[in-house]
Amino acid sequence: MIKTALRHYLQFKDLTAEDYGYLFQRAAIIKRRFKNYEKYQPLQDRTLALIFEKASTRTRVSFEAGMYQMGGSVVHLTTGDSQLGRSEPIEDSARVISRMVDLVMIRTFEQSKIERFAAHSRVPVINGLTNEYHPCQIMADLFTLLEARGMDARGNVDMEALKGRVVAWVGDGNNMANTWLQAAELLGFTVHVSTPSGYEVNREVAGISRADCYKVFDDPLEACRGADLVTTDVWTSMGYEAENEARRTAFARWCVSAEMMAAAKPDALFMHCLPAHRGEEVAAEVIDGPQSVVWDEAENRMHVQKALMEWLLIGRIG
Repeated sequence: MIKTALRHYLQFKDLTAEDYGYLFQRAAIIKRRFKNYEKYQPLQDRTLALIFEKASTRTRVSFEAGMYQMGGSVVHLTTGDSQLGRSEPIEDSARVISRMVDLVMIRTFEQSKIERFAAHSRVPVINGLTNEYHPCQIMADLFTLLEARGMDARGNVDMEALKGRVVAWVGDGNNMANTWLQAAELLGFTVHVSTPSGYEVNREVAGISRADCYKVFDDPLEACRGADLVTTDVWTSMGYEAENEARRTAFARWCVSAEMMAAAKPDALFMHCLPAHRGEEVAAEVIDGPQSVVWDEAENRMHVQKALMEWLLIGRIG
């Protein structure tokens, strides 16, 4: 076991390609143990604080169930039932909470909030989602892609299988799109981005330094052509509900259809971080069709997060 210094996971590029190779391999091992009903509890007597400013289903269940399965315990907080939603400075909350728990997950609006918390925390802080980034979800998506296209019969992960892949992003230039671009730059694949006018990805917000990791397409069908993976998200993310009707109009051509999937590679996968609105950002025949891996993708949030929590708390195994 190799101990690590205090580290936070606030956006995808916080880790290296080598770190991800390790974490995906650990996720594969941890998932296999889970499926075989093998008890594995390296985080006994450790406590995870879950802090939600944005409501959640998958984030809460995946972190909470994962921590319990690893032998730890969970404290659940919302801004409505804690000082986080009142007048206490974020910095003071961080100082107090991090003296009482071993790990903190925060799902909030502005990235600056989680950065301020982490700057004053004595324990690792994980980004469960912000307006700008969603790193745990992209970890799960990449692990799901590797399960399907980059893992041998013994369960060994081949990170080289990501090199040269094409991911088609169809929809809003949001936190998911930003994080996909960070992953592409770090791990050596390309993202085809197609968004309506006015909803483009902001390269500076995405936090990437190169332009060769993505290509922009006006036509979403062309973005999907030759892709290994087609993925999307809801048209209106949490916090933007006032724009819902305007977005419905603007995004009308950006519904992932059977025609778009047919333009991708014959063995292309479809992913969606959920919740999904059939008939809006994706056709029912696509999300419920044979190329969809959304349910594996949702489950894998738990397994990659378990690997992440293990690494942040006790370091590398072996």
